[in-house]
Amino acid sequence: MYVTWQTIVTVAAVLAAIVAIARYYNKGYDWVKTQTKQETEIKLIKEEQQLLTKGVLACLKGLREQGCNGAVDETISDFEVYLNKKAHT
Repeated sequence: MYVTWQTIVTVAAVLAAIVAIARYYNKGYDWVKTQTKQETEIKLIKEEQQLLTKGVLACLKGLREQGCNGAVDETISDFEVYLNKKAHT
């Protein structure tokens, strides 16, 4: 069996195709892994934001019980409207 230039070129083309397919697969895998990580981080951020919002609202209600009115009442109302809208969307 003789090795010709055509055989070498064919082998090189097949190897290049295999490498290209492997690279595209790895890029797709990395993208999916990144998306999953970002979704997890976003979920944690949303949970933290929910806790902070509840804490601020509790502080404002405590201030109202202490006798602070005006801006406190308006902000509590704004928070409750916002939370109501978020709950129904």
